[in-house]
Amino acid sequence: MISAIYNEESIRTLDWREHIRRRPGMYIGKLGDGSSQDDGIYVLLKEVLDNAIDEHMMGYGQSIEITINENIVSVRDYGRGIPLGKVLDVASKMNTGAKYDSKVFKKSVGLNGVGIKAVNALSSYFEIKSFREGRVKAITFNEGNLALDTPEQVCQEKNGTLVSFVPDVKMFGHFRFMEDYVETMIKNYVYLNAGLTIFFNGKPYFSKNGLVDLLQENVNGDGLYPVIHLKDTDFEIAMTHGNQYGEIYYPFVNGQHTTQGGTHLYAFKEALVKTIRDFYKKDFEPSDVRASIIAALSIKIEDPVFESQTKTKLGSRDMGPEGPTIRNFIGDFLKKHLDNYLHKNPQTADILLKKILESEKESKAISGIQKLARERAKKASLHNRKLRDCRYHFNTNDERRLETTLFITEGDSASGSITTARDVNTQAVFSLKGKPLNSFGLSKKIVYENEEFNLLQAALNIEDGLENLRYNNVVIATDADVDGMHIRLLLLTFFLQFFPDLVRQGHLYILQTPLFRVRNKKETIYCYSEEEKQQAIQKLGSNPEITRFKGLGEISPDEFKHFIGKDMRLEPVRIKKGDHVHDILPFYMGKNTPERQDFIIENLKVEEILEEMI
Repeated sequence: MISAIYNEESIRTLDWREHIRRRPGMYIGKLGDGSSQDDGIYVLLKEVLDNAIDEHMMGYGQSIEITINENIVSVRDYGRGIPLGKVLDVASKMNTGAKYDSKVFKKSVGLNGVGIKAVNALSSYFEIKSFREGRVKAITFNEGNLALDTPEQVCQEKNGTLVSFVPDVKMFGHFRFMEDYVETMIKNYVYLNAGLTIFFNGKPYFSKNGLVDLLQENVNGDGLYPVIHLKDTDFEIAMTHGNQYGEIYYPFVNGQHTTQGGTHLYAFKEALVKTIRDFYKKDFEPSDVRASIIAALSIKIEDPVFESQTKTKLGSRDMGPEGPTIRNFIGDFLKKHLDNYLHKNPQTADILLKKILESEKESKAISGIQKLARERAKKASLHNRKLRDCRYHFNTNDERRLETTLFITEGDSASGSITTARDVNTQAVFSLKGKPLNSFGLSKKIVYENEEFNLLQAALNIEDGLENLRYNNVVIATDADVDGMHIRLLLLTFFLQFFPDLVRQGHLYILQTPLFRVRNKKETIYCYSEEEKQQAIQKLGSNPEITRFKGLGEISPDEFKHFIGKDMRLEPVRIKKGDHVHDILPFYMGKNTPERQDFIIENLKVEEILEEMI
């Protein structure tokens, strides 16, 4: 057996930019093309924005300006500006920043002096300007390499910092910024920062009511009772209950949206249940207290510790070096303020009690079914041919966890092609047997009684919420014909009806696969539309061979590698403001009505119907 030589020459030290470019997952999670809200290009924007937000939180600057034009991103804040002699160090020396000094940035988001350097290294163009006391210092980089160091000059600009960058196509491929995702990020910042206005391509965003505005923006329909809004200096919550299945949380730490929760969310859930039990003097099950809850919480702590550089999960246990534990702090807060609120608002207390009792009744009704279903799913998992699993999962510590994907497909040929072509480390396949049940209007016990739905839920591990979700991306991969579109609608109905938070949190996608293959002896072009086909024909000329793919099963595994690899096209399924699930599902999936028949006649393309639903 021949082994590689391992000696002193095998040991290398990478400079900061080379390390970031070789191991981007350590700094920004996954790369991605912008179709997912946790793709790296949004993390780059967030890292720059975090610095601007920190200035505002310290009392400097009431507005921030963001522009995105042809993938050129610019962020201008009106804070104090970086000390001019340190602009180069801040942009290009790791672990350099002012946030190690808690007196300057007491409760900031950016902590490690890494974020802006990651943006620099992963951008084909990066420029940073600091305006301070009538002078400006500007430095330009390409892929983290210094390109131009302009001497200080006199200027008339207000104090602050301007950062402009273009994400590197060598790293991110042909990416695109989706305005919906950028807008959501901006709104979260203004909800948490009273008095701050953020301009995005000239449009102002601000909030008067903080987390109450966040709930009203994200909740489809009215809550069962008026939003409970409680706050003090370091903690704020807004909560209500709805009629949806599952629990919906928007947790924040020092203005950072911790999408994976952490110690503050665990503490809130625990304290909420304890406070409710004490108030009503009944030993409710935690799941019944929290069923259908919709809550936003924001906490400010000193020197927060996150479980990764992307700061999506809080690991800190204490409020600060000399403060109480987060668990005790939140527990004491709810014990005092929520208990007082319920005593002062008996009508809300009565509605809340009624909701808990209804959840308790439903839980008892399906508890027996759940037990049998879990046993069936456990036995089936031992020899489950429906699921071809991958090695990593979303909740593992592997840096590729954000790439974990479950393809939901139909038919042996299609699932066979995807299974053969997939990356076994991060991509799993769940194979449906024909069309799934139309679950519209059915109770959640159908999830346990229907073998296919039960196994799908078990594969995703979402019975008790998204905290243990096994795959970051859930991708519906069906044929682009009428039957395939119908299966998509049935799966969308299942997720929207029973697991809407999977959609709200941006985990559900539609796989886009090519409709045509145009090729000659020298080149092959895959086309996703009639327009792309015509362009390919013009490019190749001389009567190229044209193949129309009627189904996924017609695409060979070797070809499928192109469509589920680095250049995979995913269309995110999004619930926008004004889209009410209880209005959408009856129209599309309920009984045939004259209104729906008229709509179908006017919109004969099935694809257009799907786009309307999404």
